[in-house]
Amino acid sequence: MEKRINLFEQGMSTLKPLFVIGQQLKKSSIGPTIIELVDFRVSQINACAFCLDMHSKDARANGETEQRLYGLSAWRETPYYTDRERAALAWAEAVTASHVTDEVYQEAAAHFTEIEMIELTLLVTNINTWNRLNIAFPNAVGTYKVGMFG
Repeated sequence: MEKRINLFEQGMSTLKPLFVIGQQLKKSSIGPTIIELVDFRVSQINACAFCLDMHSKDARANGETEQRLYGLSAWRETPYYTDRERAALAWAEAVTASHVTDEVYQEAAAHFTEIEMIELTLLVTNINTWNRLNIAFPNAVGTYKVGMFG
């Protein structure tokens, strides 16, 4: 692959709002487990290697099991996830696809408050943005260290 812009060397001032959003979301009542599951699942959908490396490491550091990470692409067919996690994953997939049905909305709304729904949606849009940036300007996959970005 041809050398591209180093996103983290050249774009830090521009990327700062995305980091601020991420820090704010970490304080939400959605919880770190759902945040990492959503970040990982959306990164699977978008095939973002850097983000998959990052979020698998962060999820494992947060106590996530390998079994649940390995099964995430087939979460509907596995017994490993709570109803709240399933609602978040369905919401994440729908928002990523820009096709949110009433059924998906109602299921998510049954498990999340209105504020959490907004936060969950911002979480999904934030990881989609990061995925697209890291696909456009690839970083060295495998180099991420837990907590590297705060």
